[in-house]
Amino acid sequence: MDIASIIGVAMGIILMLLGIITSGGIQTVGNFLDVPSALITIGGSNMAVLASRSIPEYVGALKSYTMIFKVAANDTKGVIKQIIDLSNTARKEGLLALEEAAGALDDPFMKKGVMLIVDGTEPELVKSILEAEIDSMADRHKSNYSVFEDIAAQGPAWGMIGTLIGLVNMLNDMSDASKIGPSMAVALITTLYGSIVANWFCFPAAGKLKARSNAEYMAKSIVIEGLLSIQAGENPRVTEEKLKSFLSPADRAAYEADNGGGATEGGAE
Repeated sequence: MDIASIIGVAMGIILMLLGIITSGGIQTVGNFLDVPSALITIGGSNMAVLASRSIPEYVGALKSYTMIFKVAANDTKGVIKQIIDLSNTARKEGLLALEEAAGALDDPFMKKGVMLIVDGTEPELVKSILEAEIDSMADRHKSNYSVFEDIAAQGPAWGMIGTLIGLVNMLNDMSDASKIGPSMAVALITTLYGSIVANWFCFPAAGKLKARSNAEYMAKSIVIEGLLSIQAGENPRVTEEKLKSFLSPADRAAYEADNGGGATEGGAE
């Protein structure tokens, strides 16, 4: 489980409730619960986004929310190690030896690339096929996190719509001055709900999903770069140095520590 997401989402609502309770007492929590305001703000913002999407796309995006609580499976350093192992195999035994090595790969994307190379596919075509796949993946991911971005953009707007509806109702009945304050409070709750929808629920989800998508895209880009280097017959050490450029300084140091300072077996000419 992704502890950061769990803490962030849980503590967001807990701290908000603590703020309400410490400022006015626990009895004031009910002042912030209003069904009509929720219907207008949460319902309106979601329906506005649904109107711009298909139902499967919208439902699929909502289901992807649970992914922010799962730890990403991308292991960039492990991917580089696999590529270098394949590079050493190709250098020692030839490209056709990669067909057997591909059987031990768990990553379907890497396996697909290796088999394209074994089949003698032209490098430009290999690159084109694999890049088309990761571009398609990125588009699917964007269709998910953009739904949350759109709901976040709509939330405050629908909160204002709810506020205006409340103000209209209040101004139409000002005969009892004692009701003006409570009516104004209810009108403002919709604005509060819009801000909560945007900043507690949607923006964090969109940011986490986008970061996960970018990380996966980078991992697959490393695979493409590595496989093309293997196909070009480059020295495994050169390939390793090229792929390490994708890593942050901390990850690069960790990779080198795990792999003997980055030395590549069979890297010498």
